[in-house]
Amino acid sequence: MTAQRRTGYIWHERYAWHDTGTHVGIAPSGGFNQPHMTFESAESKSRMAGLVEVSGMIDELIRLKPRLASREDLLRVHDADYVDRIERDSAARGGDGGDGFTPFGPGSYDIARLAAGGTIAAAEAVLAGTVDNAYALVRPPGHHARRDTGMGYCLFANVCVAIEYMREKLGVSRVAIVDYDVHHGNGAESIYWNDRDVLTVSLHQDRLFPLDTGSVTASGGDGAEGTNINIPLPAGSGNGAYQAAIERVAVPAVTSFRPDVILVSSGFDPSAVDPLGCMTVTSGGFKDMAAALVTLAGNVCEGRIVFSHEGGYSPVHVPFCGLAVLEALTGHETGVPDPFAQSFDSSPAHVLKPWQDEVIAQAALIADALRL
Repeated sequence: MTAQRRTGYIWHERYAWHDTGTHVGIAPSGGFNQPHMTFESAESKSRMAGLVEVSGMIDELIRLKPRLASREDLLRVHDADYVDRIERDSAARGGDGGDGFTPFGPGSYDIARLAAGGTIAAAEAVLAGTVDNAYALVRPPGHHARRDTGMGYCLFANVCVAIEYMREKLGVSRVAIVDYDVHHGNGAESIYWNDRDVLTVSLHQDRLFPLDTGSVTASGGDGAEGTNINIPLPAGSGNGAYQAAIERVAVPAVTSFRPDVILVSSGFDPSAVDPLGCMTVTSGGFKDMAAALVTLAGNVCEGRIVFSHEGGYSPVHVPFCGLAVLEALTGHETGVPDPFAQSFDSSPAHVLKPWQDEVIAQAALIADALRL
């Protein structure tokens, strides 16, 4: 069956070779911490790539080749001292991005450059019209990385590096970021806090990570008020809350902003079985969000939308969530059933609750009052 839309797809085996060590989830091994695996491992991403192939979805996608982001590309976003440190430590035994929770091994500098470059390549293809939209299945993730430090498993801010490349090289002026990862997109928020030409919209679990960012009242710096929108959803939120947040906050804000292109930070850790979140979004919920964003892009920026992979730490559920999003991007139905659907889809958690509605209403009110 021919896909209704031409969707670009990026995956490289090198992404699975980013070594995050034998941490006990988030804590270094040693002492009473028996060595195991870091939550941010290759498992969920490589298994998603595997399902994309086995399901036949790969035949409906246009494979795009990632490239290494150059030092110049990185320095449009990150401080030189930080980039130099990651390069130096990567050439030795590895190190940490900067917050104590972002381990990386030898060679990870170039893999992180390939992740940022993969998002750039996806954006280039969309803007050139080679594809209608694109999904960059990249690793390590990027939405927590700040200008001067890595954070939360993120080394370089993949989406932001791609945005600055587009603004420098491809004539793009205004960009919107929509981030549905379960954790607050604090990196992009900090990078674009004072930039009135980049709209950042983050749906996240309230006070999960980082604890001190993501407030609904944080709306942008001087001269950029209204270009940062946070929707800190209460723990336990499901499909109803996420869909309402997209429809009532993200869609009106992006429509009013009129960007040249939309970038989506695509994290699957709002999944009901994710070990790092307490949300209940299903694969169908992710598909509905992606479909709404694809429609939004068609209405405001000639369909130009790029998804860049972020978090998601359930190796058994992320593949089905990712495949569902690709079905929304392509318009092609694989017929692959989500084995978790029989339990998750009928959960009463999906009904929009009053306390969730209150947060969404507040975010919508603030966004509307400050809309440019």
